[in-house]
Amino acid sequence: MFEYDKHYRECQQINKPFIKARTNPDHRNYFVQIDLMTCNYNLSKQEQDEIKKLLDDEILFVESILKSKFNGFCIDKELAWFDGISTEHVNNFCENLYDLIQKHH
Repeated sequence: MFEYDKHYRECQQINKPFIKARTNPDHRNYFVQIDLMTCNYNLSKQEQDEIKKLLDDEILFVESILKSKFNGFCIDKELAWFDGISTEHVNNFCENLYDLIQKHH
């Protein structure tokens, strides 16, 4: 918990989004959260749509290849979360998410 708090404060100081990923014990895939309250960014409708496209590919992979259930997501202008990101793709998903947001800011 301390490391998350430290990293959250660091993101606030440098005006960057905070991304956290943790294993969901129910299905062993990842719960990923991006928090834009640490910076002066808001997700535009276009960015939300781009994130949704990125997510659609992951949901397809999880449900058709891994035969697992994707447990949901929410995307708004300051916060987004995704429950069910595969262990195979979590690093790439987080990097793509971060890059997508940085591209527009």
